[in-house]
Amino acid sequence: MATQPAATSQASGSQPSGSVSASQTQINIPQSAPAGALSITQPPQTTIAFFKIASSQPITFAWNFTDVLSIPQALTVSAVCDNGITYPVGPTNGVIEGTATSVVWDVYSWQQNNPESPLAQATYTLEIYDQRGPGAARAPGLLQANSALRFALYSPQPYTPIASGWTCSGCNGALAAYTTHPAFVSIFATILVMFLSGFALIRRGLD
Repeated sequence: MATQPAATSQASGSQPSGSVSASQTQINIPQSAPAGALSITQPPQTTIAFFKIASSQPITFAWNFTDVLSIPQALTVSAVCDNGITYPVGPTNGVIEGTATSVVWDVYSWQQNNPESPLAQATYTLEIYDQRGPGAARAPGLLQANSALRFALYSPQPYTPIASGWTCSGCNGALAAYTTHPAFVSIFATILVMFLSGFALIRRGLD
């Protein structure tokens, strides 16, 4: 039997919204207990979610805990870009309560307030870990770091009317691709033969 440090949090009164309960008492965690886990519930992990960097478009990340027997002292939430740069997630520089089960990230405000380190239009990995750090070893009942969620950020392009010079850069190429495709050529040839055959039948009927 291994004794883990006491988990500290509110022992009485109302718990913060979106949190799990914690106890001030010491917890004896058996060595046979599984490591604690965190599962992302928002956004879904079935596909890569795309989020817009725009005003009034905050991103909410949510999760739940499984087999966590000793509540973390704090959680650190980070977005690691494919270019290697790491950004803190949330309004408190990435560090939130250990009982929290969600965080809201205003990416537009970050972009405005940090011009020296802007968010790239790229794919990111969300990392969540406790006070032991992202590389902490698995331990019975303690939260294992999670980096399973990938998401993408993009900046919307401003609207440009056709009268102001907007053009579809891919339209001509797409049309050329269709017209040279073998299926398109076959369909066009079939329609042409049907048209000429019908025209010949009409002429014979008129003679």
